[in-house]
Parts: sequence; structure tokens; C-alpha cells
Amino acid sequence: MVKAIVLMTLVGGTGERLEWSKETKDQLKQIAGVDEVYGVFGRYDLVAMVEAETWEKLTILVTDKIRSVPGVQTSETLTIVF
Repeated sequence: MVKAIVLMTLVGGTGERLEWSKETKDQLKQIAGVDEVYGVFGRYDLVAMVEAETWEKLTILVTDKIRSVPGVQTSETLTIVF
């Protein structure tokens, strides 16, 4: 099993940003392999704890599924090694 932390920045207007973030968070939580999603303050807007069976499936999870969610502008993946 491969586990990782995905750090994300989101798009959205300043007045709508919090609501937009909550909608994006809810969509991310529906993806198989996404265990937890947290809204955070700082350089990133959302942090997700993810899990996949293989490195290839982790790549598909991040690039094809997470990055395709409306609102996700950028992501950085930190793989958990110990």
C-alpha cells in the first residue's frame, strides 16, 4: 500500500473562496483512495491523505482524479516512506 499527503491550492474569487473550498473538499472526499481532506491556512488551501495499492495507481489517483476536480489549481504530493 502506498500512502501520501496531497497539498492543494484552489482557484476562486475572494468572496466565494471559503464556500468554493468546501464544495471542492466535498468532491475530493467522494474519490476512492482519498481518506481524509482538511481545509488549512497558509501556502496551501486543502490537504488530503490518500492511499493506493501501487505507485502507478497513486499516480492515476493524483493526476487523473484529484487534479481534475473543479477548483484544484495545483497540487504537490508528499509520499509517506516511514
